[in-house]
Amino acid sequence: MILSASVRRLLAALTGLTLLLLYLPLAVVVLNSFNTSKSLTWPPPGLTFDWWERAFHSAGARDAVGTSVEVALTATAIALVLGTLMSLALQRHDFFGKSSVNLLVILPIALPGIVTGIALNNAFRGILSLQLSIMTVIVAHATFCIVTVFNNVQARLRRMGSNFEEASADLGAGLWTTFRLVTFPQLRSALLAGGLLAFALSFDEIIVTTFTAGAGVNTLPIWILDNLFRPNQAPVVNVVAVVLILLSVVPIWIAQKISGDIDNLR
Repeated sequence: MILSASVRRLLAALTGLTLLLLYLPLAVVVLNSFNTSKSLTWPPPGLTFDWWERAFHSAGARDAVGTSVEVALTATAIALVLGTLMSLALQRHDFFGKSSVNLLVILPIALPGIVTGIALNNAFRGILSLQLSIMTVIVAHATFCIVTVFNNVQARLRRMGSNFEEASADLGAGLWTTFRLVTFPQLRSALLAGGLLAFALSFDEIIVTTFTAGAGVNTLPIWILDNLFRPNQAPVVNVVAVVLILLSVVPIWIAQKISGDIDNLR
């Protein structure tokens, strides 16, 4: 389709405006992390690294980062195992109710976070009679992290087909040998991309975490929310928010890069 020069300029202007609306607030957060004013007056009267030093020495912020990393890594590990197994089962086998199971696997990421949080809170406390803790947060995060791994692995399995696996079986290789030497090497990049996306989703999740975290469990997003309106803490919160942005964006960028490189190779 050929577009006129005026239409192209209009589309470019709309694209630029959309990107500006999306990323200008993030740029303000980054600048405010260097703002010399405690009340974050705008424009900044000056720039300083003092807030970065305070954030680095903040025990609460460091503990929150550690908790978020622990939760994200564990939830991602669970998602990699379960997401891969479910992908293999649904892509390589036909059975009654396959479409329904596929929908149920994807549903957690499509539901509003507050619905998922309330449902899990009721399940943990009302049905299972469990005390909320860091483990309930990990299980809650794994429910939606599984979807990212599942989607990546299932897409790769569709591209792969089953010819190589069938050839391996014809040559006498067992199920585990075929998976280890044939299937897994072809899935590695999809697993890495899915794992990075799952980590990023878990690391900055707040709604589900709020409903499933026990007393004393502070992830980084919850720490930010708790300290956002405290006197003299706003600049430090901006610093931590910048760190959160970086730790969320980098895995997504790497996952996108990996997916793009694989597509180019194909």
